[in-house]
Amino acid sequence: MTTTTLTDRYVWATVRNVPQRQRHDLDRELRERIGDRRDAFLEEGVDPADAERRTLLELGDPSALAADYLDRPLQLIGPRYYLTWLRLVKVLLAIVLPFVAAASVLAQLLAGAAVGEVFAATIGVLLSTALHLVFWTTLVFAILERSPDQARGMEWSLANLPQVRDEHRAKRLPDLIASVVFLAIFAGFIVWGQLGVTIDGESFPVLDPDLWTFWIPWFLGLLVLEMAFAGAVYAWGWNWWLAFANLLLNIAFTVPALWLLLSERLFDPEFLAAIGWPWGDAGDVTVTVITVAIVGVTAWDVVDGAVKAYRAGRERAIA
Repeated sequence: MTTTTLTDRYVWATVRNVPQRQRHDLDRELRERIGDRRDAFLEEGVDPADAERRTLLELGDPSALAADYLDRPLQLIGPRYYLTWLRLVKVLLAIVLPFVAAASVLAQLLAGAAVGEVFAATIGVLLSTALHLVFWTTLVFAILERSPDQARGMEWSLANLPQVRDEHRAKRLPDLIASVVFLAIFAGFIVWGQLGVTIDGESFPVLDPDLWTFWIPWFLGLLVLEMAFAGAVYAWGWNWWLAFANLLLNIAFTVPALWLLLSERLFDPEFLAAIGWPWGDAGDVTVTVITVAIVGVTAWDVVDGAVKAYRAGRERAIA
């Protein structure tokens, strides 16, 4: 019966982790390396069996030794591409997830889902999308890590240096996000309300369907312009031109909305009948309160824009 030594077992455990065509060369090199180190221990007076064991322990895990021989990384993504992977994942999550969330909310609202169902479905979609983004991006980089010839040009260079951060623009980013999210939700509710609200088992549109001929597209178009306006404020900061544009947008939205409300053309008559409108003597009071609130919010927004434009002008003059 053939006996095997610790060296034989160690060499076999190492070479089995490399391609067949490289096993012979690795076997020879490894046995020479083990023999040289073992002889050094023997010259120091170490027992032969102990010398062999100490030599193999110094060499370490056979799988790690084979990976080092093949120049094969033992991590999923090593330091060479880790930062590039991290930047790309952050960008993908920041760009894709907001659009996915908006699309999910709109789809659920159009399907007539309840608020709780919309929230739960959106959270589930966001988690699933984030998981897929991270998984597939990581898989691509793991393959690149093991195919260095296919990843040329991904190393860091001076072109990767970021621009100096505009602190003023960074402070305006939360306002941009809040504005776009609010306007998108507002537009979604307008469309969702026209698909029908169920009252006592019967569905009614909230706004008068006749408004689709002009006014609902008008208001939806203004909401899109408001989003563009929010982007302009983020890009350039407040100035008197934008303050004037803010005034025009507020007038273009508020005046028709109040006119339709006070002339009883805004809401669908069947919807109002279903909710029992007018609510006795409270009907006139309610309309008055709504009118004052709309005018007050509009006036506050116009004044706030003018104040911000004035302050921004002073800051630019001082700078």
